[in-house]
Amino acid sequence: MFPAAIFTIALAAIQATTPSQEPGGNRIRLLIVDGQNNHDWQRATRILKGILESSGRFTVDVSTTPASDEPRESWNRWRPEFKKYNVVLSNFNGGHLANGVHWPREVEKALEDYVGNGGGLVIYHAANNSFPNWPAYNEMIGLGWRDKTFGPSVIVSPEDKVIEIPRGEGRNPGHGPEHDFQITILNADHPITRGLPKKWMHPHEQLTHGQHGPAKNMTVLTYAWSRDTKENEPMDWVVPYGKGRVYTTMLGHLWKDGPDTAMRCVGFQTLLIRGCEWAATGKVTYSVPKDFPAAN
Repeated sequence: MFPAAIFTIALAAIQATTPSQEPGGNRIRLLIVDGQNNHDWQRATRILKGILESSGRFTVDVSTTPASDEPRESWNRWRPEFKKYNVVLSNFNGGHLANGVHWPREVEKALEDYVGNGGGLVIYHAANNSFPNWPAYNEMIGLGWRDKTFGPSVIVSPEDKVIEIPRGEGRNPGHGPEHDFQITILNADHPITRGLPKKWMHPHEQLTHGQHGPAKNMTVLTYAWSRDTKENEPMDWVVPYGKGRVYTTMLGHLWKDGPDTAMRCVGFQTLLIRGCEWAATGKVTYSVPKDFPAAN
């Protein structure tokens, strides 16, 4: 009963803040890819689907990979049709180590071509852990859960300047226990963050630090001050890839049997909806809810 009750609350929260939409309006076709994660990916997918569909902007399908121990035949049959969708959302984390689970190369190439030719991609929370040995994926996500020897890192100065930390320096990836912390908007002119308050409080979340990657062509949208590193760590960012758009959020943590407080946050839900819409279309029409969180 616990997961169902929490999921009902999550839906009620987003429905209470969703602006109305004209009946029959064109909806964005979105595909969630899941199947493996060190987080509660089954419940997270249900909540993500509910948030996005309740916004009135999306129709959502789900493609679940085979389990890591399933035979090669099962993986050979798994061929998600990315081209049918305006945006793909990854809730897949096959592991950040070199021996982590990879998709079949044919599927990886299909996603590269899809995004490069103008498709949208959204990386949700731990999905940026995946595929350290996939160069194109690292370019698309900008930063991932990678050792500091992998590539540069990024922090934000007290003066709101993005600072690149060279490869081999800075910190390895990590996070402290869940806690409430304040999100700061760095780029208020981007469609995803336009109209949001400069600062707002986000509840019961892991604050991830020390992400590394190519860090090329990144636009950092938000950051949060880490009490572990005593630095401002990026939380949301976007990267162009070919003709496509990629939005990454570090928010939305959900452990198995843990509370879904972070996903019920109206701030997280608003960024998710707007990020998916922007990745799909390059524009944002979803308005800021009246009960968007305040700084305190």
